[in-house]
Parts: sequence; C-alpha cells; structure tokens
Amino acid sequence: MAAARRRWATRAEPPGALGRLEDLAVQLAGVTGLCPPPVPASPAVAVFAGDHGVVSDGASAWPSAVTAAMVETMSAGGAAVCVLAAGIGASVTVVDVGVASPLDHLENVRHERVRPGTASIVRGPAMTAAEAAAAVEVGIRIVGELVDSGADCLIGGDMGIGNTTAAAAIIGAACGRSAEAVTGAGAGLPARGPEHKRRLVAAAMQRAKGCADPLELLAQLGGLEIAALAGFYVAAAGRRTPFIVDGAIAAAALCVADLLSAEVASHAIAGHLSAEPAAGIALEHLGLRPLVDLDLRLGEGTGACLAFPLVKAAAAALEQMAELPTARPAP
Repeated sequence: MAAARRRWATRAEPPGALGRLEDLAVQLAGVTGLCPPPVPASPAVAVFAGDHGVVSDGASAWPSAVTAAMVETMSAGGAAVCVLAAGIGASVTVVDVGVASPLDHLENVRHERVRPGTASIVRGPAMTAAEAAAAVEVGIRIVGELVDSGADCLIGGDMGIGNTTAAAAIIGAACGRSAEAVTGAGAGLPARGPEHKRRLVAAAMQRAKGCADPLELLAQLGGLEIAALAGFYVAAAGRRTPFIVDGAIAAAALCVADLLSAEVASHAIAGHLSAEPAAGIALEHLGLRPLVDLDLRLGEGTGACLAFPLVKAAAAALEQMAELPTARPAP
C-alpha cells in the first residue's frame, strides 16, 4: 500500500485528483500484495440461496416459495444479477445452501444444501452451530473453486425471502444498534406493517442477547446464505483476492466474517449503499465507504456488479497512467 501511494505521487495528474479511485487502488495493492495491483479481468459472482423460518411469523410480504422460483430464474439467466453480471463479463454460480423446496431438477444450480431452510429466529435458534459451520464451509469451498479457475475479483450475492429480517438482527447484535434503527422494508413490508417487522427483529435480538461467538451468532440469528457468504468473504481475504460486498444481507455476512477472522473487513470493497438502513450501519461500523449510492435494495449481488467497473478503473489507472518526469511529494 505504501508503494502504491508512492506510485500515485509520480503519476501524470495533480495530487489526489482521482480522489477515491486512488484510495481504492491503494487498497487493491494491499489486498493482492502487488503494486501496481493486477487489473481484474475475470470477475465471478456466487449467489447463495436459503429460506428463512421467520417468514412464518409474517416477516415478509412474499411467501417462501418465491425463493425457489427466483433460484430457478437465476439458473435460467433471467434474474437481474445475471443481466448485470453479463454486462461486466462475470460468471454466475448459483448455490442452494438452504432452500426449503427441492431444486434437484435444476442443472445450473450447485446443490450444497445444509438443511431445508432455517427455523424461526423469533422462537429459537435458526440452526445448530454445526449447521452454521457447514454453511460457512460451503462459501469457503466455492471461493477455492472460483479462484483456482481463474477468478480475480469476487462478488457474493444472496437470495432468500425473509433474509432482511435475519440480516437486521445480526447487524443490530454485531453493531450494538436497536431493532428500530436496523429494520427496513426489505423486499416489501409484511401486511402487518413496519412495526410488526421491528418487533420480530427485536424479539430475535433479545433472545440472542450476549451471544459473542460468531458461529453461535449465525446459529441463533443467521440464514444459511448469510453463513455461506461469511465463509466466502473469509476465504476471499485469505486468497488475497479482491471482493466486492453488496447490500444489507452481504453486510451482515461481512460483520460475521470480520468476527470469524480479524481484518477481513479491511480487505472488503463496499460496492454500494443499500436503501436498507442496516447496510449503512454495518458499513460505518466496519469503517467502509460505499462506492455508489443508487437506492438499490434488491440484493443478489446487483449493486456489487455495478461497482466492478470502478474497481477495474482504479487498478488500470495506477498501472497504466504515465509517470511525470520528476517525482513530487505525496499529497
């Protein structure tokens, strides 16, 4: 990172004129251990899918069956993340880590189901600690396969009706914030309104109060896709591969990942600021600034895909810009 700062000081521009692109290139140098950092050319998206028992408590305007329907849409290339990934030349791997409905008939889906959905986080633990660990391992394994196949920038996505409730509870617990502060509309507020969803988040947080172990936090409040994303981020940092974080569900996973392995968050690139309030709270807690703010709240990895060109531009600028005839002090 120090070498990257020195290199910026010699590029053909006024000091600091490229603003946050310069900071991003410095971070990329630190993540990869190379200066200049390689310009990413083979991005890969992995979308992890799982169902949530809290839907039975009225957490979402949508039924759980929509999770399986959207996984099928993704497997056919018709989801928003598939369109945006194609625009940046990224592959898309769809992983069933915990969908309640059988999906064995879908050939374009990785079948890594730990269990068919979680239990209600309002009434008890979402899963066992062993199941949480198994879901984390799925994310770790997917990173290994993608990086070994040539991926040089990773994007984690999510799909799971009810997952904004679980994510809000995790972020509230990890960041020390209230249910009121972290609860948003998600994919559409339940019929009983925002206050009902806040009560669900508050009840889940109260039940898990004092839970410090990250695997136990996942077991108490998590979704299987959130656990897999946490493993995905831990492994990406360990493989020194840049990764772009998406919205609220991804931010919850990053909070857990940073607890599982110190300094994971310092490797993360915050792709965008989700319209979900929990996302901004988590990013601030982790010391991250999002690259774009487009009022997105879809998930799937969509906002992270949109941020990828900025990541590529930052690395390319540091690598390819001409050097001034004489060096100058860093700004």
